[in-house]
Amino acid sequence: MVEEGAGVELVDTRSAEEWLSRAQELVPMALQKAREAKGGFPGRWNMIISKLEQIPSRLSDLSSHPCFSKNALCKEQLQVVCKTLGEAVELAELCVEEKYGGKLRMQSDLDALSAKLDLNLRDCGLLIKTGVLGEATLPLALARSSAEPEATTNPNMRELLARLQIGHLDAKDRALDSLVEVMKEDEKSVLSVLGRSNISALVQLLTATSPRIREKTVTVICTLAESGSCESLLVSEGVLPPLIRLVESGSAMGKEKAMISLQRLSMSVETARSIVGHGGVRPLIETCRTGESVLQSAAAGTLKNLSAVSEVRQILAEEGIVRVMINLLDCGILLGSKEYAAECLQNLTASNDNLRRSVISEGGLRSLLIYLDGPLPQESAVGALRNLVGSIPMDVLLSLSLLPRLVHVLKAGSISAQQAAASAICRVCSSTEMKRLVGETGCIPLLIKLLEAKTNSAREVAAQALSTLVSVLQNCREVKRDEKSVPSLVQLLDPSPQNTAKKYAVSCLGSLSSSKKCKKLMISYGAIGYLKKLSEMDIPGAKKLLKQLERGKLRSLFSRK
Repeated sequence: MVEEGAGVELVDTRSAEEWLSRAQELVPMALQKAREAKGGFPGRWNMIISKLEQIPSRLSDLSSHPCFSKNALCKEQLQVVCKTLGEAVELAELCVEEKYGGKLRMQSDLDALSAKLDLNLRDCGLLIKTGVLGEATLPLALARSSAEPEATTNPNMRELLARLQIGHLDAKDRALDSLVEVMKEDEKSVLSVLGRSNISALVQLLTATSPRIREKTVTVICTLAESGSCESLLVSEGVLPPLIRLVESGSAMGKEKAMISLQRLSMSVETARSIVGHGGVRPLIETCRTGESVLQSAAAGTLKNLSAVSEVRQILAEEGIVRVMINLLDCGILLGSKEYAAECLQNLTASNDNLRRSVISEGGLRSLLIYLDGPLPQESAVGALRNLVGSIPMDVLLSLSLLPRLVHVLKAGSISAQQAAASAICRVCSSTEMKRLVGETGCIPLLIKLLEAKTNSAREVAAQALSTLVSVLQNCREVKRDEKSVPSLVQLLDPSPQNTAKKYAVSCLGSLSSSKKCKKLMISYGAIGYLKKLSEMDIPGAKKLLKQLERGKLRSLFSRK
């Protein structure tokens, strides 16, 4: 593309047609010389001849394209082909004259020539296949230095992406430099023209022999993963194994970018399974043990995503995830690491009794309670505790002051934390004595307030907790005394499918119906109309409560008369 003279680089002025003409002259010359030279190394020369014979058809494909003369890549590729053909002529002449420095050296030179011919044939095919010839573009050196807006338009983007697939590693390295710079300024333009072949080329560069190229490539891939626009393409083109290898043995920056990429990609359940299948668990856990802060946090986030997939939890446990997450909960460098650890423990204890016992035996209960006392988001810690309470003796829970902590969350936590706390209260109430103790903590007014939450799931779990607690007379009296209890519960009799709290509302109101005052309130707030519909739906307790309210309404009517 450039010629040097007197130490000054000059842009080559020859046209694509001239370079094509030069290549067409060199092909028959190279073939003739190669046929004359094959006496010394017949196997290698026969292979070279077979590749030289394919070049004319590739040149014909290029020259017949309507944009042949306008495309910078096409001209550059013809220059490379001419250079390779020139080398073939030179090596053939040396073989004929037997002037080479040694047999082994010549064998190596011939193998290198054969590899260059393979690359030339492949790259000529890619120019046609990628469709980049349809765009008239500037040479890379000019596009990089130009201050004109056209230098970053889509045609140049397509050319830049095509360069990742064409040429030697040095050329791809330069293309990566340009791509990194362009993405800093105009990421959307790159994403708009990115295709499967470009993604495939980037994934292949993740395994390049040059650490520098691997680092640049994973920087680009991290940006693509975080963009959220091409995760499926990255995974389908095989990005996971090289990312995992980079986590194991890459440079500091390479490890960080690879880990962040895995964290983003693992949000997909299928990809999470694939990371486990490709042996990604061990390096992730090792990073949580020994990695610096950002790496540790990203690794914990990835493991949290993996733990959300129920069928891989046992594999995670076998690699020691429980102990590692508890350590992070206690000593994580970044606050995010602790939060991910709490979420991971919540996922691990969701449905597996063995993992629940493992978390308890490793000291996870105390670590979760200490985390709960801190300033960090509490939802996951409360969720994990909710999962564990059924496996812990009540005297232990009481000695660790679990109930006051749950009440504190109901008072001051986020709505999702309050929901988890209410759910934990449901599980704690396994006996009459525990229900009495829970009621004495002052949680009942807080649960009644939660009946008015905006989310259906929070209303449901609050109603469930109250329906459990009101079976104890002392708690039932407290619910009756609260002015908001009956109106809020009646609203939860709504028969719509979205309202999943209705069966608990019926149960709770049934316990309150022994009070004349509560029955009058239920009637005045429209409970009879709701209950008629719920009776038709066979909601447990709805018919019985309806009869009680209708009898009370009749008595009230007769007494007024």
